[in-house]
Amino acid sequence: MSTLTNIRDLSLEQLETYFESIGEKKFRVKQVYEWLWQKHAFSFDDMTNLSKDLRSKLSADFSFPALKIDTVQTSDDGTVKSRFKTFDGHAIEGVLIPTEERKTACVSSQIGCSLSCKFCATGYMDRKRNLNFDEIYDQVVLINQQSEKNFEKKLSNIVFMGMGEPLLNYNNVLKAIAKITAEDGLFMSPKRITVSTAGVAKQIKKLGDDKVRFKLAVSLHAANDKKRNEIMPINETNDIESLIEALNHFYKQTGNEITFEYILLKNFNDSQKDAEELIKIYRQVPADLVNIIEYNPIDAFQFTKPDEESIQNFMGHLEKNRVNARLRRSRGKDIDAACGQLANKK
Repeated sequence: MSTLTNIRDLSLEQLETYFESIGEKKFRVKQVYEWLWQKHAFSFDDMTNLSKDLRSKLSADFSFPALKIDTVQTSDDGTVKSRFKTFDGHAIEGVLIPTEERKTACVSSQIGCSLSCKFCATGYMDRKRNLNFDEIYDQVVLINQQSEKNFEKKLSNIVFMGMGEPLLNYNNVLKAIAKITAEDGLFMSPKRITVSTAGVAKQIKKLGDDKVRFKLAVSLHAANDKKRNEIMPINETNDIESLIEALNHFYKQTGNEITFEYILLKNFNDSQKDAEELIKIYRQVPADLVNIIEYNPIDAFQFTKPDEESIQNFMGHLEKNRVNARLRRSRGKDIDAACGQLANKK
């Protein structure tokens, strides 16, 4: 592993100081910075308007640990799932989810995950480390390139719903979003970015205190503590009451959109009583939407998705009670669509 400083950890001012110290002209700073964040170089050799000598000097003084695409799977519905390799040989994954209206990148924030949610393939992987902010940025860049190539359109949205818990990699996630939304970065609107959390109440409050501008999604998946404890161990230390309190604080501080995510599991959380409990939570939080998610089965988890009649009954009960609910059908069913499935493959 390189002991050199990652060049993308340098601010523009630090890069200016470095170029000054080696006697290079000031305009070179802008050229290099553009290659790092706007022209999307993935190595010093890509920086073709620099002399070979300067590229060699940069290579000797800095590391440039960019992500690489390792494997790509394309679904019949247009979904593109990629396994990326990090500089130290770990696998992470990202997904391009296309619809007529939008092209969405689903990105990872950690290598593996420590939360062990029972329905998630990543939950059965150990957490190796947090992703650095530039590794998160690279995912967005690479998925955007896929969108432009396959659909001739740039990404319209980003969701942090891939591997890992974003709020347990708080600083890198916020730094990545800052660069994604920056004028000298990808210049995307923060309103088109959604960070999804399993429910780290303390960090949800911190998002509010930090006045973030992006949207928040909460993976609820069960509407009482007993059931949520069964499938999401994080609930034992971040129960539903603490989540409701944290979400109200977040909304009071930011006014940003909040969504609940709820995977329907057959004979577990799909009854009318479950719907009633979900309605009760919805009414205690200024949530814009409840996403009812069609379950993508994984081998390690014994649950299956309900039949179509049960799904429609559940949806109908929410709608009858004026809950803004949307059914999100599973995408990429013919590939390793569930989070963590592709990264887990040898």
